[in-house]
Amino acid sequence: MDIKARTVLRPSSSDLWFLAFLPLAISDGIATPLIPLLALQHFGASAFVVTIIIAASAMSQVPFTIVWGNLSDRVAHRKFFLVGSFLATGVSIILIALAHDLITYFWLNVVEGLASAASAPIGTMLLLETRHKRWWPQDIGLFGLISGIGTTVGLLLGFVWLFGIGRNAPAVQVMTGLLLLSGALALLSAGVAWAWIEEPTRRVERRSVAELLHLHRGIVERARNLRNRISGVVDLTRAPAQRLPGREWLFLAALGVMCVGFDIFYGPFPVFLWQTAHFSDAGVFVVYLGSAAASSSLFFHSGKAVETHSPKRVFVESLYGRVGLMLLFLWGPLYVLFGLGSPALLAWLTILNALLGVTWAFISTASTLFLVRLVGRSARGRALGLYNAVGGAGSLLGVLLGGWMYASFGVHFAYSVAAITVVVGAILLSPIPYHVFQAPRPASHRRSLTRSSRATLWPPLGRRRDR
Repeated sequence: MDIKARTVLRPSSSDLWFLAFLPLAISDGIATPLIPLLALQHFGASAFVVTIIIAASAMSQVPFTIVWGNLSDRVAHRKFFLVGSFLATGVSIILIALAHDLITYFWLNVVEGLASAASAPIGTMLLLETRHKRWWPQDIGLFGLISGIGTTVGLLLGFVWLFGIGRNAPAVQVMTGLLLLSGALALLSAGVAWAWIEEPTRRVERRSVAELLHLHRGIVERARNLRNRISGVVDLTRAPAQRLPGREWLFLAALGVMCVGFDIFYGPFPVFLWQTAHFSDAGVFVVYLGSAAASSSLFFHSGKAVETHSPKRVFVESLYGRVGLMLLFLWGPLYVLFGLGSPALLAWLTILNALLGVTWAFISTASTLFLVRLVGRSARGRALGLYNAVGGAGSLLGVLLGGWMYASFGVHFAYSVAAITVVVGAILLSPIPYHVFQAPRPASHRRSLTRSSRATLWPPLGRRRDR
């Protein structure tokens, strides 16, 4: 038997069911900036209210990601959970677009979070149960590619819709139509999934793949979908209690602080672009598109840098680069020179956000490999689960703090605190011994580890929102 021959277990006669996630990713790219923009312009919501809407939806997703994953383990119908998630997500988005008051808008976003939470763990397990273990990294990497392409296409479609199709129509009416399109795309994913997915013939215990499937916070940084930081594959309530050494806890503390800083910045980001920079709705989509394109194009290449250098070095250098970029968003002479709402300012902030996307690609890869090499194999699943939970909690706190600071003290204070917080997180990494990450490894093992870790750094299958 040729062990290199690709043995594939399929739920159907083709791999076309993978594409069920493409319309969903496009829908996500559209809804990422559109949800906060519609709240701002249709209902006159403040910056803090917008971040509360984002955070409330995220909080509803976090526990239900694990709930849906556990329930699907006990009921032998993963396909129905996934199709139901897509269907409920699409209906929820359509109802959000048709909401007539802010309270209804808020609660419908919470419902959408509950509905979409099932797609991450169940889509993941469906993939694992229909593929040979040898090919998990490559197949998961394919899903990451689908997600990146879909998100970028969605942002591009949003720009074309707002700038071209609806340029002369009322803004709220145009955005409502675009959000309806987003919901329709999610419904299309449900139809594709129903047609092309069949129930798998075997079951995979989620605890057995906890080490392989771990956190990756997405092609575009976002806060609304905090379930992307609670992977649902690692169930902390069932994992064995394993005591982690002090340096692992120090890493997790640094991670939590950094995530707070990231989301203090990105929580009110769409409000900043619309209110402070005076960009049009189409301009906001352009800024997001810069980050999405940069991140998705570099995620796999970032693994080469981590393979060549220490994950700690790449991680810390990317963090300090990100801090510098954050500070460039503060008011300065270029704002006066370019003019608020001008094409020149739009190009400048798009470039800055694209560079933030570049740093995010390296941070996402290096931070996970940092922890993977830091802990022993026996504690790795538990550590990655804590990585997910700490990152999610820090991000949620950051969203709320960012909205409050922006609304109470202005963008300069909020973004300065965000940069300082990230610096504090980077400093907390300093005591962790550098030599830990330079232990010699056989070449074949090093290539395997990097390829596997890089391929599993993928946006979990499901809806996401911007941060």
